[in-house]
Amino acid sequence: MYLIVPKRGNDQDYWIDTPNVSIDTMPDISYPMDKKILRDHARAIRASLSPAEILEKSGRICRNLLDVLDGATPLMVYVSKPPEVHTHDLIGLLIATGKTVVVPIIEKDTKTLRLSYLDDPAVLRQSTFNVPEPVGHELPARASDVKAVIIPILAFDKRGNRLGYGAGYYDRFLTTYPHLTRIGIAFACQEFHEIPADPTDAGMDMIVTDTGTIHCRCR
Repeated sequence: MYLIVPKRGNDQDYWIDTPNVSIDTMPDISYPMDKKILRDHARAIRASLSPAEILEKSGRICRNLLDVLDGATPLMVYVSKPPEVHTHDLIGLLIATGKTVVVPIIEKDTKTLRLSYLDDPAVLRQSTFNVPEPVGHELPARASDVKAVIIPILAFDKRGNRLGYGAGYYDRFLTTYPHLTRIGIAFACQEFHEIPADPTDAGMDMIVTDTGTIHCRCR
């Protein structure tokens, strides 16, 4: 059983920009400190959003994200699959406005990511784990050239702790390339009071949601 409880926290641990949103209205959930249970609960919360709500909230996230990117390029952006925060329109907009976009390609055998430039979203095809990738149109990119990375989130807390799908692809990638500005994006309803973090987990520099931008102090 899960219990929805009022928001609590230490203001010295984070600060938050939430245009037109009161922090008292933002969701918070107490839960057993078990990542599998937490993932299941986070998936259920996200699954409660309708396709229309996902598109509408994704649009808000995109607008909030553009306010904080500050012209960063090359920019690595994950290519979304349902029901994640929709990034296809964001990728198209970045390319149309002259930004250099890099997308990840999943190396399933080694559980690592390799990178490819993306000039045309039309070349994306459903691939590993149903993630769209530039199959047959790969343009190798170096992570050392990338300035910032947009990262999918299953659950998060305000300190910048992130819960992904559990395979550790992004944790290993971000640890290998610590120079990258880490920007997680998620729906506000995916926020939890506290996410359990292991030493190998990579924290976020900021998390952008449909209600605002959280500037984290996780590293």
